[in-house]
Amino acid sequence: MSDLTLVIGNKNYSSWSLRPWLALKATGQSFDEALIVLRRPETRAEILLHSPAGKLPVLKAGDLTIWESLAICEYIAETWPEAGLLPEDARARAVARSVMSEMHAGFVNLRRELPMDINKLSPLAQNGVTPGEETRLEIARVQQVWQDCRGRFGRKGDFLFGRFGIADAMYAPVATRFRTYGVAMDPVSEAYVNAIYALPAMQEWCSAAAKEAALPD
Repeated sequence: MSDLTLVIGNKNYSSWSLRPWLALKATGQSFDEALIVLRRPETRAEILLHSPAGKLPVLKAGDLTIWESLAICEYIAETWPEAGLLPEDARARAVARSVMSEMHAGFVNLRRELPMDINKLSPLAQNGVTPGEETRLEIARVQQVWQDCRGRFGRKGDFLFGRFGIADAMYAPVATRFRTYGVAMDPVSEAYVNAIYALPAMQEWCSAAAKEAALPD
């Protein structure tokens, strides 16, 4: 048994679970995984057994419990600095934390109108989904973030700050949303989404998601 256990929700739907899972995978550390099936009467009670906050994901590191995605990712970056999950350069690191926090706190319309559903993979028109004006603005802002970070800091690799890091983990669920709902992307954003999907850890997550039973809306 590992000293690390990450408690997550369904891989097809739980965007917040994906983020620290990818970060932890990037360290190469072994960890146990506890999956709680969402959208059931007993789901909240099961989550409360792991965290009084009543939300997923939760990281258990020995006797330490961390119950919030970005806090988990920051803990992972500090505990295994050799993984390079935050940029070494202070200026790049400040921008990385800015875009991480923006993703963490914002884009509420995008989350609501285009929920993560990795296995759906249908164009917007087929799903009958037409993003509202606020969601379209948020989609444009995401791509602006990607273009800016790739242009300023990511030229030595395929990710926002070159090598894969927490910023990429935070935006990975958005990459799945853009594919699921057929969102039009500029070339930089499309290449970035392809890079996210090419990650072995991302492929592992998507493969597991494909095997899950669909949940009711």
